[in-house]
Amino acid sequence: MKKILVVCGNGLGSSFMVEMNVKSILKELNIEAEVDHTDLTTSKSENADYYLGSTEIVENLEDGKRNVIKLNNLMDKNELRTALEANLKGE
Repeated sequence: MKKILVVCGNGLGSSFMVEMNVKSILKELNIEAEVDHTDLTTSKSENADYYLGSTEIVENLEDGKRNVIKLNNLMDKNELRTALEANLKGE
């Protein structure tokens, strides 16, 4: 099962809300994945198949090996759905 890690600056409220939105959208898309949230510092040592967060945060995670999903607006469910579909369809 794929793992998606939602990353934000301090790992509290916003990433938890986005985690809930990701779970809801994945359920609608009938895609199974483990979803968790964390702060930027912790995420650098966490293993996941996809790292999802705002553009300015997740740029710090890119190392050429990670699948990083950048969002302009974390609270935009339409943008989130589009990004998840683009990255996870056929998984």
